[in-house]
Amino acid sequence: MTIVVTTPTGHVGSRVVRLLIQAGVRPRVLVRDPARLNTETRSRVEVRQGDLTDAGFVHEATAGARTVFWVDPTPHTAEEPVETSRRTAAALADTARAGEVARIVFLSSAGAEKRHGVGHIDGLARIEELFDSTGADVLHLRCGYFFTNLLLSVDELRQGVLTTAADPGQPMPWVDPRDIGEVVAARLLNDGWKGRVVQAVHGPEDLTFTQVAEVLTDVLGRRIRLRSVSDDDVRAALGSAGLPPKAVEGIVGMIAGTRHLVPEQSRDVTTTTPTPLTAWAYTHLRPLLAA
Repeated sequence: MTIVVTTPTGHVGSRVVRLLIQAGVRPRVLVRDPARLNTETRSRVEVRQGDLTDAGFVHEATAGARTVFWVDPTPHTAEEPVETSRRTAAALADTARAGEVARIVFLSSAGAEKRHGVGHIDGLARIEELFDSTGADVLHLRCGYFFTNLLLSVDELRQGVLTTAADPGQPMPWVDPRDIGEVVAARLLNDGWKGRVVQAVHGPEDLTFTQVAEVLTDVLGRRIRLRSVSDDDVRAALGSAGLPPKAVEGIVGMIAGTRHLVPEQSRDVTTTTPTPLTAWAYTHLRPLLAA
């Protein structure tokens, strides 16, 4: 049973690799820089070095695999984010369509079910459609807002501020990427599911940004003030930072397109993961700000 893991050093992929190793599996990992894998991990995985944007590498590295865990590597700063996401995934879709990959587990996002109007998440929707057309068994994991997105705000949090263009009073699912990794590993190891499956990964509770600021105030031991900005403020800031226009709209579109989004799947035992924001922030954010 060959299991391929893309982005094995990321927040989700690193957890997946560790759990597969602990389950007795030697996964094949696709990585641009093997030095980013620690020595102990490298000795327990099959390493294929290459770039996921190289169609030839993706085909060679995934052909013959039972299951592939695909994470879109396209950065939000890409000049054509939606098209780049679709084009990058096309190599795996072609490999699966040729019968050389049996199953795909795809890290998608809440909002992909809308198919259009959600910025860069539209790229994930295009990938879902590509994989659905292959005839392979496909699982789309539609995940909530990552706790780790808060790591992008560390400097601001040091100043006691959390900025968002989202509706501050809108509850939305927040999730620990490590918990997503556990769902992914369980699905990779389970041969029982068939066809097209969609599973939300919502985290333990829906939170507003106002509530997040309150949680961080308690955990960090300093008042965190929520600062609301407009979509145009975000556009201006990203444009000033030199991002190309479609990258700017890809990011703004994710914010605007998920505003007031009601996830397609409700919260239940299948879609709810355990780690609360309080525990994650205490473990990961508090030491960073203390330093």
